[in-house]
Amino acid sequence: MDRALVIGGGGWGSALALVLNERGVQVRLAVHDAAYAAEMARTRRNPRYLPGIELPQRVEVTAIEQADDGETVVFSVVPSQFLRATLERWKPSLLKKRRVFVTATKGIEQNTLARPTEIVRAVLGDVPLVVLSGPSHAEEVARRMPTTVVAASADRGIGLRIQDLLNTERFRVYTNGDPLGVELGGALKNVISIAGGIVDGLGFGDNTKAALLTRGVVEMARLGVALGAQRETMFGLAGIGDLITSCISPHGRNRAVGIRVGRGEKVADIVASMMQVAEGVRTAAAVHDLAARHKVEMPICEQVFAVLHQDKDPSRAVRDLMGRQLKDEQEW
Repeated sequence: MDRALVIGGGGWGSALALVLNERGVQVRLAVHDAAYAAEMARTRRNPRYLPGIELPQRVEVTAIEQADDGETVVFSVVPSQFLRATLERWKPSLLKKRRVFVTATKGIEQNTLARPTEIVRAVLGDVPLVVLSGPSHAEEVARRMPTTVVAASADRGIGLRIQDLLNTERFRVYTNGDPLGVELGGALKNVISIAGGIVDGLGFGDNTKAALLTRGVVEMARLGVALGAQRETMFGLAGIGDLITSCISPHGRNRAVGIRVGRGEKVADIVASMMQVAEGVRTAAAVHDLAARHKVEMPICEQVFAVLHQDKDPSRAVRDLMGRQLKDEQEW
């Protein structure tokens, strides 16, 4: 059985460690903060990011610097804006042996517009890669609520290996041959889910949310296709599935940002007050630049960008969306 290393001691990293442990995998959870790693190892708890959940003794918790090179599979659950620096810092150890790298980060690096897999390859070279994504809030996975995700790789054999490594009676894993689309879906849905929160913060109802989800996934598909992904992927678990969860769940950090923005709070104050990273805030700027570069029409994402980064009033953003030129629904 494989040994696994999970880099990132947030809620999702801890939840993945629990899934791997349930499968009988020897798993090490590597945490950025050495003092907090020691506290987690002692108390078997992660109160900052996954409160109320006990970590089994079999899950070894350690600081990143203390992790050894014995694992055959590495799960990266580092926020996109910190991923490059984390990999650079730990590069010599990571390259000591041939490993499979699984990226579970849902974001786009703002300055370079690089996806997590592109960052991994830029730092570590041509390593075997799998993208793990789908509707999977850590709080529910940790409590063994039925969940389905996608393990996507250009190498079908590696995708099947990760599928088998993670699949349990409560955590079902599908394979997918479109890692680009799966990775983009995980990033783009974060931007739309901020819009979903704004809808709630402004006090709108189900009609508005349904319209947002439906037209939002169209925008995700447009950009995905322009970048070389398969359109169908955006209508699967890593696209519309993850989008639905993010736009309605009380656990969603991006939706929480949107709710507070819709109620009138400033973005800088919201971000400063949050314990965990809301990837959609910076990804909105990256998506704005990608859409402009590839000449893709993404009106919802454009309005989210304007609200978050140009201080546009959310109510005006809604009016501008509703007042756009009329068109046929099937117009691509």
